[in-house]
Amino acid sequence: QVQLVESGGGSVQAGGSLRLSCSASAYTRTMAWFRQTPGNVREAVVAWLHNNTAADCSNSVKGRFIISRDAGQNMWYLEMNRLKAEYNAMYICAAYRTQPTFCDNTSYRYWGRGTQVTVSA
Repeated sequence: QVQLVESGGGSVQAGGSLRLSCSASAYTRTMAWFRQTPGNVREAVVAWLHNNTAADCSNSVKGRFIISRDAGQNMWYLEMNRLKAEYNAMYICAAYRTQPTFCDNTSYRYWGRGTQVTVSA
């Protein structure tokens, strides 16, 4: 069992930046950041693959969001730049991919509770 805890969310004006963190209770090789708004399905934003590379899952955030990790600390990060109001959502980290489809919300075993990001126009 792996516990995931996100932090770093908050309110920011459009064009600003935030850095989200995901703390894992144990080492995991794969993970992804998702986001979810009320009434909608979780949408993958970016994934970290087993070969230590990142993969974009959302065209809307390409060039704006950067995923990184500190493997020694079991920490994952999502650097969010040039934020838009449309990015308002609960951002959730997921880990331990069990399926090859790394942008699919059914592919991960462990989930955090999320951290809210609010971008004002």
